[in-house]
Amino acid sequence: MKRIPVIPTIVVAIAVAIMAGLGVWQLQRATWKDALIAQYQSNLAKPPMAFPKLGPVAPDAMFRKSSATCLSVVKWRVEAGQTPTGQPGYRQIAECRTGAEGPGLLADMGLTADPKFAPKWTGGTVDGLITTEPNHSSVIAAAFGKAPVLRPMLVADVPAPGLAASAPPNPENVPNNHRAYAVQWFIFAAIALVIYGLALRKRSNA
Repeated sequence: MKRIPVIPTIVVAIAVAIMAGLGVWQLQRATWKDALIAQYQSNLAKPPMAFPKLGPVAPDAMFRKSSATCLSVVKWRVEAGQTPTGQPGYRQIAECRTGAEGPGLLADMGLTADPKFAPKWTGGTVDGLITTEPNHSSVIAAAFGKAPVLRPMLVADVPAPGLAASAPPNPENVPNNHRAYAVQWFIFAAIALVIYGLALRKRSNA
């Protein structure tokens, strides 16, 4: 029987250890995400709080009731969205001035089926739930810690004139795919071991 090659075995062992470690890390992330979602759920029943001025939005602020005053709308952003009943549409997000200086306010004032709709709403008090602005960063950027800091945003309870209400942010929609990722890493590790075992068997029979 031929000797087991040392260097290839070490390389495979290191690779398998890394993949198994990533699987364990993903399981830890899943536990953390479960606790985070549970906190988000409890936030729905908490009393209103002051609207946060800057991101990132703290976990104890997400999905909380709040209100803020839009002195004037600087511009509108159009994003994909849906109504509370699941009908698709285009969200009209107002970028508001809240004072002479400062970060201002982002407010989802509702949605429409027409992406070119021009809202007539010019400002006022906005009551709603705290969430974050839409995230357009890639999964790769997030994995390497290069995702942007998302600004806080209010999703208005009452839509602006001419708009339908946007679906309120829901903790149940927060993804938690970490257990699936963990299973994938464990499968990759097992496949690597099987392939290397078959290669060793073929080598010994040669």
